[in-house]
Amino acid sequence: MSEICIVEGMGVAGDAHLGETVKHRSRVATNPSAPNLRQVHLIHSELFSEVRKRGFVVGAADLGENITTTGIDLLALPKGTILKIGQTVELEVTGLRNPCKQINEFQAGLLSAVLMKEANGNVIRKTGVMAVAKVGGLVKASDPIQLSYPMKPYFPLERV
Repeated sequence: MSEICIVEGMGVAGDAHLGETVKHRSRVATNPSAPNLRQVHLIHSELFSEVRKRGFVVGAADLGENITTTGIDLLALPKGTILKIGQTVELEVTGLRNPCKQINEFQAGLLSAVLMKEANGNVIRKTGVMAVAKVGGLVKASDPIQLSYPMKPYFPLERV
């Protein structure tokens, strides 16, 4: 898709996660009035090369992301970072996407390539970040992305 429409406070027009409150089935079952911290999903294109080395073929939008980036270490951003995209759009990074077993329905075994556990027990989630729509507008495939970091102290991203 060459462009998407970001709706302020809601997410991506036409997306299943559009809304102010949670849309993910498991979260709706727990607390349907909880705020939706997963309005917009971003993945770094570098992940596609990484999993390709392990025998998987993944491209833009294959894992359900709304926006694919290049050259931005999304996973290292602090919570609250603002991504300014194109002319007007502003997205606030809320946390890491927590991949689930449905990824294996796309390609068997892919979950093990994007969700790992370190020797010390830390879980590494590689399937991008989630954000909320602070300012809406159109995002085009060629739009530049500018980062605006929150005030210190920075807080690391956790799963949302």
